[in-house]
Amino acid sequence: MAKLSQDELLAQFEELTLIELAAFVKAFEEKFDVTAAAPVAVAAAVAGPGAEPEAEQDEFDVILDGPGDKKIQVIKEVRTLTSLGLKEAKDLVDTAGAKVLEKVAKDVAEKAKAALEGAGAKVTVK
Repeated sequence: MAKLSQDELLAQFEELTLIELAAFVKAFEEKFDVTAAAPVAVAAAVAGPGAEPEAEQDEFDVILDGPGDKKIQVIKEVRTLTSLGLKEAKDLVDTAGAKVLEKVAKDVAEKAKAALEGAGAKVTVK
């Protein structure tokens, strides 16, 4: 039997259907007494029992800590970001710890923070 190179083997696997490939993997595991799931089990064992993988945060809240010295500019910026009316934007700016934007992407939150800080506000992104 001729020995196949890695590239030749990959070319052969490309021609298989998923069902044929699954049957091959099962036969390979039985023949060589191995399992394809072993690396996953090892990775879980290294992380430790009860350890959960950290999920990267993908939703952020933009919180207005204070309007600063330029309250009118901050109100204008809040109106631009939220499409609120003048009275609603003023009430939001007057409320300490008010959420200007909720559950937005990181880049949107950073742009909003920069715009509000540029207007003179104190802002936190959580």
